[in-house]
Amino acid sequence: MTTSQPGVSDPPVSSAVARLRLGERTWAGLSLRDRIDLLDALSASTWQHAEEWVDIACGIKGLAADSPLVGEEWISGPYAMLSGIGALSQSLTALLEDRSPLDGFVLSSAPGDRTAIQVLPHTVFDRLLLHGFSAEVWSQPGVSAGELRDSAGLAQRRPAETGGVGVVLGAGNVLSIAPLDTLYELFAHNRVVLLKLNPLTDPMLPVFEQIFARFIQPGLVEIVTGGVDVGQAAVNHPDIGHVHITGSVRSHDAIVFGPGADGAARRERAEPLLTKPISSELGGVCPTIVVPGRWSARDLAYQAEHVVTQKLHNNGYNCVASQVVVISSDWAQKDEFLAALRVAFANAPSRMPYYPGSEDRRAKAVADHPGAERRADRVLLTDLADKDVAFTEEYFGPVLAVAQVPGQGARFLTAAVEFANEQLTGTLGANIVVHPRTLRQLGSGFDEIVADLRYGTIGINAWTAVGYLTARATWGAFPGHPIHDAQSGIGVVHNAVLLDHTERTVVHGPFRPFPRSVVRGEFTLAPRPPWFVTNRTAARTGRRLAEFAAAPSWGKLPAIFLSALRG
Repeated sequence: MTTSQPGVSDPPVSSAVARLRLGERTWAGLSLRDRIDLLDALSASTWQHAEEWVDIACGIKGLAADSPLVGEEWISGPYAMLSGIGALSQSLTALLEDRSPLDGFVLSSAPGDRTAIQVLPHTVFDRLLLHGFSAEVWSQPGVSAGELRDSAGLAQRRPAETGGVGVVLGAGNVLSIAPLDTLYELFAHNRVVLLKLNPLTDPMLPVFEQIFARFIQPGLVEIVTGGVDVGQAAVNHPDIGHVHITGSVRSHDAIVFGPGADGAARRERAEPLLTKPISSELGGVCPTIVVPGRWSARDLAYQAEHVVTQKLHNNGYNCVASQVVVISSDWAQKDEFLAALRVAFANAPSRMPYYPGSEDRRAKAVADHPGAERRADRVLLTDLADKDVAFTEEYFGPVLAVAQVPGQGARFLTAAVEFANEQLTGTLGANIVVHPRTLRQLGSGFDEIVADLRYGTIGINAWTAVGYLTARATWGAFPGHPIHDAQSGIGVVHNAVLLDHTERTVVHGPFRPFPRSVVRGEFTLAPRPPWFVTNRTAARTGRRLAEFAAAPSWGKLPAIFLSALRG
């Protein structure tokens, strides 16, 4: 580890990169078996330090030790990391045994000449722990199942052919992002990694050093801390061949084109200062489309909690937090749903606004909307204009907006998809909430309309963050953004099956929780999910899920089920 010192140029970066250049040779010489052993050690050390990880995360975010919200840190932290390590290890094991990492997966056709790979459920444990949830990765149009099988494994198909030294500029909001991005650079692209932590997460440095000790010692990973000067030195170092960033599009553009008016002018001319390859995950204004139907009072209340979770999980400091709820102006139950949404929004637990600039962004939302409704420490916007600023400005905090478009059924859904594609900034994640009866009425036309929705992850009766937590799914923006209009970013991460030619992940979940789901004809045993902000046992369930991901076993399932049902 190296840390910047005031008045010193960039010796932390230079010395770290020098070690990584030597480490690249070591990485090239490691067999698949060696790499699997490294992943096994990483899993063990992650679980060994998981409690410390969560304690530090709660300190950063101001969460009380006895708060159910601690579950967010267990699930989006150690659980996500451990799941990713385990799935990646299985892909390398397949390659070691001269199999495709796609062997054993169910492949089918998807609309628009795409191939779908079912990545959830994949194991019997998936079927039990996430009963009622599923996820598919869709290929780009025209890519066959055979092409996907032949290319799965990416750089690990030729492990001796390394990809140089890359820098990962870590995120400051979700603490598994930086280590998972580091793993993706190592294994998908065969690059050794300089990880620059976001200053907000600097307290995590001792934990990450211990977790990655087996990677740091031979020079496969280096971790540095510091301010903007260290990040600039890393990005511009001549021996850094690739840059990966998680953050805002403003941060991306400042790095690629330079800050201020000069940088904006270069962006308009598509003349980047940074000419190295860059990948990114940049967030955006994510929608939740609520398809009109005939809902019970309990359905209205539950889905209002669902939408509020999509906004207020981590206090809205998620790149995939829902910002604009799209409802039908013709829905007979529109006012009932909005009333339920206001109740759920007001009753959600209060949070410390730990992320820098949060108060200013919230104040700007209020200033931009004279009719803004203040609910405790959060803001609800229902007085939106045509081409409202809420459609293009990512507030990245506890601000939720409601937009209305006309129509019922397929007409509404088509209009809502067009609205999301054309008026909202970003293409990271979009959610659709639809009653099972309405889904049946829409038939195959539903999938055709969803195929038109240009987002990297689409959640249907499930928050798109389930895609983030699904290690075998892809995570990133819809493909095709140029460097001067990056929207929600370029490229994907996670993708533990190491798939090529992917376009999106589509997640499905149950409309109702167990036991009401079974009573109303949905065959799903999933209770209220532990990531809901209203879940009373989220902390206990989250810890047990992480423990299970570290070492899956049948004996751990009963305690998880019991805790989840009590939530």
